[in-house]
Amino acid sequence: MQKKILVLGGAHIDRRGRISGTTAEGASNPGTWFEEPGGGGFNAARNLARLGFEVTLISPRGGDPTGEMVSEAADFAGVIDRPFVFLDRKTPSYTAIIERDGNLVIALADMNLYQMFVPRRLSIRAIRDAFAETDFILFDANLPAETLQAIVTRARALGKRTGAIAISPAKAVKLQACLDGLDYLFLNEAEAAALTGERPNDPAHWASLLRDIGLKGAVVTRGQRELIAFEGARVVALQPATVENVADVTGAGDSMAAGVIAALLNDKPISDAVREGAAAAALTVQSPHAVNENLSADLLKETLALVPQARILH
Repeated sequence: MQKKILVLGGAHIDRRGRISGTTAEGASNPGTWFEEPGGGGFNAARNLARLGFEVTLISPRGGDPTGEMVSEAADFAGVIDRPFVFLDRKTPSYTAIIERDGNLVIALADMNLYQMFVPRRLSIRAIRDAFAETDFILFDANLPAETLQAIVTRARALGKRTGAIAISPAKAVKLQACLDGLDYLFLNEAEAAALTGERPNDPAHWASLLRDIGLKGAVVTRGQRELIAFEGARVVALQPATVENVADVTGAGDSMAAGVIAALLNDKPISDAVREGAAAAALTVQSPHAVNENLSADLLKETLALVPQARILH
């Protein structure tokens, strides 16, 4: 039977400007402009739907053409879209400037509408039913801290597994009050440092540092360097696949989260799950989009051949 995933979090418009030549700071740079629907939760939701799961998305949205673009993208990806629409507000946006090699220079997030997703909205009958019927709950740190805590509290009461995407160092700290109720957190080193207040010389120590603040499991990405993941006492390291033609790194972390969750829901150990996450991320960075529209379970399986085996550290 098809497993169900409930996603709560960011679904907005991503605008990305790519610099054509060498980046000149403090000056006008020639380049190109591109926009598409995005958001941490939304990107992960679309990836999971393409991998064969029944995915329901709940997110605040404005009553504007941008909101309609997000809804159309959800439908195209096979995501069941259940937004809160505020007709007098604009849909949130994320605007990034990217260097020629695909790396981020700077970004601006206009996300005030997410503050409208307050905890009492979780009491709506349709949302209560969605919580009760799902197999896994994924959310991102775009939402208010009190809502994140309320999501985890309800999930725990129902015995549902949960995962969260940290989004950014500034937003990751909103998760602090609910870390001990999470099953998995997906974050990078900057976000891990924001949560722990430390940066270990040995990246393997991320596992113990994150356990110390209450986490049961996490995946810490480190760009092209070995990622560190743990689940309970098991700690693994994995070298990401080498991708020669990087089109855009936007969405790589979200696809990593989706690939890992997909594998975990198929009862695979964390050592195999991070390989599937790395394969999904490799496919994403080869695409100009935040979600590779060619992603499928079969293509992910083929791409696994490019990903080395994880190293078991503990």
